[in-house]
Amino acid sequence: MELLLVAILVALLVGGFVWWRREQAAREARSLADVRADAQRWYERLGGQVMNLHGDAPAVRQALVDAAERYNAAGSQLEQAGTVQQYRLARETALEGLAYARAARLALGLDPGPELPPLAAAQGAGELTKERQVQVQGQTFKAGPQPGQDTPYYYPGGRYQGRPVPAGWYSTPWWKTALGAGAGVLGGLLIADALFSPAFADPGYGYEAGYQEGFGDGADYGDQGDAGDQGAGGQGADYGDQGDFGGADQAADFGGGDFGGGDFGGGDFGGGDFGGGDFGGGDW
Repeated sequence: MELLLVAILVALLVGGFVWWRREQAAREARSLADVRADAQRWYERLGGQVMNLHGDAPAVRQALVDAAERYNAAGSQLEQAGTVQQYRLARETALEGLAYARAARLALGLDPGPELPPLAAAQGAGELTKERQVQVQGQTFKAGPQPGQDTPYYYPGGRYQGRPVPAGWYSTPWWKTALGAGAGVLGGLLIADALFSPAFADPGYGYEAGYQEGFGDGADYGDQGDAGDQGAGGQGADYGDQGDFGGADQAADFGGGDFGGGDFGGGDFGGGDFGGGDFGGGDW
């Protein structure tokens, strides 16, 4: 009798395990089918935009070239995808292509259409709200919120060497040409530093606000350090040490980050260091 009960219990456990595995496999299959369909939907929408949009203006042509590159990349990713993450990457690439197509529509004076889902690579990068011009190593670089003869290169936002690069129009795709080693990377960092310096900070919690906050923190610690120097005892002296530390490090600490994204979702934009938190996620 006991052996029979044990056999029944084992059979129930085995049957339950088999049922659980089948349910799990079914859920995974449904999840995979959902993300595949979602990626395919955005890919097909991008294809329609690439096929139907045309224009001779430099900004329009360049945006459509970038959109077509993302369309081809997304198609290749979809063909090779076999996991949820791979389909999500293909979706991100298609969305980046649609961001370029949307920019082309704006440059053509057309209705840009409905808003797109936010790009993972552009999270926290913001967007340009004013024109800016800088000189770096004898060359002039321009950027602004609108396309123009001098700013035909659109970028939907992301990071380069950890520095947020806001969405907007640029005079040259310096983030691409600076991807090489040595002087190319250095040049890209110099351009990023110059274009997104405090002098160009747009209203809101951006680079300038983060700098002032860090500077204020350092000053507060410095004041406590003064109290220690004036004889407030051992505790005051300890605060003095903190004041030295706060003034030096906190005022200088402007965060990490990176240019994320692949060719946006699949490859062109690297990482860096422009200011993950203090830069904020608002407009530039």
